[in-house]
Amino acid sequence: QVQLVESGGGLVQPGGSLRLSCTASTETVLYVLGWYRQAPGKERELVARIRSGGTGVYGDSVKGRCTISRNNYKRTVLMQIDNLKPEDTAVYFCNAQLALATGGVRDFWGEGTQVIVSS
Repeated sequence: QVQLVESGGGLVQPGGSLRLSCTASTETVLYVLGWYRQAPGKERELVARIRSGGTGVYGDSVKGRCTISRNNYKRTVLMQIDNLKPEDTAVYFCNAQLALATGGVRDFWGEGTQVIVSS
């Protein structure tokens, strides 16, 4: 089983930047690494994701102010959101997808890290 260790959450100011990291416990190259978030009263939504050897895909709410990258050697995915807004307040979950020999994918989730954007 893949375990995902998240870091970087906390209290940040509007207009500032947020940097989140997630490290996987497996040395196997993960097909997809990314972040989802869930705000109070809302459903979980995609923030950003990146395929191995690919480029980032971003949710509409963060396009233009979010960057995601991965380092397969370090088994880590990094995400930065600039120009933070109060609406970015949410619990952020790291997500990983492991490609299976059957051709399918298995999802793994971090425990979630709280981000509060407030002055």
